[in-house]
Amino acid sequence: MKDPGAGDSRIVRCPTCGSESAYAASNPYRPFCSARCKNNDFGAWATEAYRVAPRQPEGNEPPDD
Repeated sequence: MKDPGAGDSRIVRCPTCGSESAYAASNPYRPFCSARCKNNDFGAWATEAYRVAPRQPEGNEPPDD
């Protein structure tokens, strides 16, 4: 079993910009590559840019509120 503090890191894609980012304890913004990308993602959540589309009722089903 690997020691979690051994310095091993996994390279992942930043969810915001797509650049490479180290997914390790040494990266305080993980999985993001920088504070800017982390804040951009948080801003999108705060302004509700990420949302699930409501389900459309079928036939004579009443709409969900």
